[in-house]
Amino acid sequence: MVIKPKIRGFICTNAHPAGCAAHVEEQIAYVKQQGELQNGPKNVLVIGASTGYGLATRITAAFGSGAKTLGIFFEKEGTEKKTASAGWYNTAAFQNAADKAGLWSKNINGDAFSNELKEKAVETIKAEMGKVDLVIYSLASPRRTDPKTGETHSSVLKPIGEAITTKNLNTSKRVIDEVSVEAANEDEIANTVKVMGGEDWELWLEALKEADVLADNFKTTAYTYIGKELTWPIYGHATIGKAKEDLDRAAEAIKASTAALNGEAYVSSLNAVVTQASSAIPIMPLYISALFKVTKEDGTYEGTIEQIHGLFNENLYSDAPRFDEGGHLFQNYKELEDGVQARIQQIWDTVDTDTIDSLTDYEGYHNEFLKLFGFGVDGVDYEADVNTVVEINGLV
Repeated sequence: MVIKPKIRGFICTNAHPAGCAAHVEEQIAYVKQQGELQNGPKNVLVIGASTGYGLATRITAAFGSGAKTLGIFFEKEGTEKKTASAGWYNTAAFQNAADKAGLWSKNINGDAFSNELKEKAVETIKAEMGKVDLVIYSLASPRRTDPKTGETHSSVLKPIGEAITTKNLNTSKRVIDEVSVEAANEDEIANTVKVMGGEDWELWLEALKEADVLADNFKTTAYTYIGKELTWPIYGHATIGKAKEDLDRAAEAIKASTAALNGEAYVSSLNAVVTQASSAIPIMPLYISALFKVTKEDGTYEGTIEQIHGLFNENLYSDAPRFDEGGHLFQNYKELEDGVQARIQQIWDTVDTDTIDSLTDYEGYHNEFLKLFGFGVDGVDYEADVNTVVEINGLV
């Protein structure tokens, strides 16, 4: 099958297996170029391992530190008539690269919120890894079924207190327009916290502790984006923001419950980057396009792999980690510099449809969006016939 991108709104409904593989190889090559990480992890569990920051984490741990990695994800397999999800192809490519490098790696595909999947992960760790010294929580899901009650909760992307109307980059029409979002009610806030907050992260660590598969002095971190004034109305001071605050609560709870192991639990504050999740959030396409413009001019641009390698090298495994005012591991410090934010604000205030390409790096944003699904990657023949059915080795 010859595969071309099928874009609908803020999502691409197909993926390219060869392009996804090439994108994974690009990230692996970057990590190898940086040299071996000092004092890095050796047995790593990545919950949400198939795309974005989770995938970059798995690549960094494996190819930067020689770590064994167990990846958890929920992805769709391809058929002869329909492509797999990008995360499926990414994981197949990662596993192939790990196998070639002689790195132990296994994969579990299913609902990470479920007790059954947690039990399967514990069994795999006990049988083949021993104990894990790093647990990464990088899930992004619109829904979660509570394993204790069986109730399914859905998250919303809404402000709190009052409705907002804000400038927006409409990626479907490639125009600057406005988007209005009504305020969330209390049930919507609570449901969003249930889905995107720290409860499931806690349940994972509880299951690992009870099974005695956490190493002494282990580390765990959940990923978050906090931002500043421009993104706060729909992000920081909104339903997502409440969920992110719950991650802080969970970090403290995890530290308390694993004190006997001398465990470390952090929330890591990362850059705004193009992911399947961020592309769905009003404000973010325009904000990220402006951010790319400024940071590329300054030579400080970082994508997912650069951010995560920096997180490991400068923070998680550093003698002098950097923390923000909220106590999070502070990896997006370059983005949040006052001067950088002021220039992004200036772009935001002045850009219109006619100046999208001159004032922002929307082209760079769009290219990064396509690469999430394996399109627009250098060296890939997109006119070639490719097999949409790709197996993932090492599936448990």
